[in-house]
Amino acid sequence: MTEMSASSVAARADAFDDIEQQRGASVLGMWVFLATEILFFGVLFAGYAICRIRFPEAFAAGSRQTDFAMGTLDTAVLLFSSCLAALAVRSVQLGARRSAVWLLMGTASLGCAFLLLHGIEYHDEYKQGLIPALRYDPAGHPPVAMALFFCLYYAITGFHSLHVAIGVVLLARLARMTAHGAFDRDYYAPVEVTALYWHLVDIVWIFVYPLLYLVGRAG
Repeated sequence: MTEMSASSVAARADAFDDIEQQRGASVLGMWVFLATEILFFGVLFAGYAICRIRFPEAFAAGSRQTDFAMGTLDTAVLLFSSCLAALAVRSVQLGARRSAVWLLMGTASLGCAFLLLHGIEYHDEYKQGLIPALRYDPAGHPPVAMALFFCLYYAITGFHSLHVAIGVVLLARLARMTAHGAFDRDYYAPVEVTALYWHLVDIVWIFVYPLLYLVGRAG
């Protein structure tokens, strides 16, 4: 154990009986936080389901206006980044600090790539006139009903992107701390709980992708 990580462990010893108890508390706290996030996204998904039932044709038409290729690439990027996050946790557990740093940086970089791809999507949709209240002119489609689809599209993907941006900042900070020896096989709870957060970001997108990009292309 390095001097920095040893001092970090000692600083937390007063609040917990041992490191394992501290880790358990951290993981439990993150799961509680993730549960509240799932509830928030659940409200958005429930709103989508209700509007989808009410306006099936308009939502199918709106889905066909999304960029299928970019959405698929977004999905691949997040899935791969989640794999890197899991490997980063394992590397820290094994004491492979250098590998953990590169894996955390790789995960953060893929998160940045995801945000960049989303920015390109939003820009293209702006040029196509598919942003309600800003520039909306869906020629040949039911404008009012389909506007509900795009309002939910931007609400869901925008809130999800905010979570990705927060995750990128956390991962970059963890990579820096890992490089300076803050974590090792005896103390790695912050890396583990941040990876859990990143996996939630990935799981939410697995639901977002078919709802927003595939529903109008089925059959």
